[in-house]
Amino acid sequence: MSKPLISVITINFNGLVHTLDFLASFQKVTYPHVEIIVVDNASTENPDEILKRFPGTTLIKNPVNEGFAGGNNRGMEKATGDYFFLINNDTEVAPDILEVLLRRIQREENAGLVCPKILYHDAPDTIQYAGFTAINPVTGRGKGKGYQEKDKGQYQKAEVTQLAHGAAMFIPKAVVKQIGMMAELYFLYYEEMDYCERIKKAGYEIWYEPGSYILHKESMSVGKNSLLKTYYMSRNRWLFLRRNVNWPLFFFTAAYYLLIALPKNLLVFALNAEWAHFKQYFKGFSDGLFMKNIRDNPTLKQQS
Repeated sequence: MSKPLISVITINFNGLVHTLDFLASFQKVTYPHVEIIVVDNASTENPDEILKRFPGTTLIKNPVNEGFAGGNNRGMEKATGDYFFLINNDTEVAPDILEVLLRRIQREENAGLVCPKILYHDAPDTIQYAGFTAINPVTGRGKGKGYQEKDKGQYQKAEVTQLAHGAAMFIPKAVVKQIGMMAELYFLYYEEMDYCERIKKAGYEIWYEPGSYILHKESMSVGKNSLLKTYYMSRNRWLFLRRNVNWPLFFFTAAYYLLIALPKNLLVFALNAEWAHFKQYFKGFSDGLFMKNIRDNPTLKQQS
């Protein structure tokens, strides 16, 4: 019996050294039927080194930076596999990663997306992701299971979870054909959570699979305390709630955000004299509230 083709899709944005490490780790993957697609999001560095070192790779050069969702969407449009593995370029994978994820998604009748265990690259005994609780519809907060715990085998049971981690998402092409691709209005952050909500609304489940893992170089692309992150986390948290919380509950969501979350976060930035972050947080919230500087969703192109 032939094994289905798996399309591995990753995005490069001025992170060529990490992308090359990522591709090198995939040379050790044992699954035999794989295509690898790298989407370069208008990097200032020349990505052609990818093809020189890994000539079997498909390289897509975006003329503009389309963010996380847009980059992955361009990759899915090009992909010819039966399954898509959307994975960050700042990761390295275990050799059996594809067999394990494929086996889980084929075993579970309602599985629409599977996420592996995610460990920190610089601390591989420490967990970054072992599942996720649901996002609270009022506060917009959720909790990662196992986050920053030492991995002692306490999360070795595969189970349904509420949300995936955007660093590694394994999705059947059939699911993408049914629900469409990722919402590009987010650009960066929260788009994977929005996608999970759409997958669940279509009747599928999100699964956590600890039988294999990836190692993640956390926040290599934007930095742990960047203004870019402050802006998009503020804006997109609000966008996510607007898109996924219905009235009348959204009244309480808006009240919490305006009366508690916004003043609290601005106060923290002010007390720490982080005025640049103060401005970016407020601008992000304002843009999300009034839908400013937000691109419309493109027409979701159907996969062939």
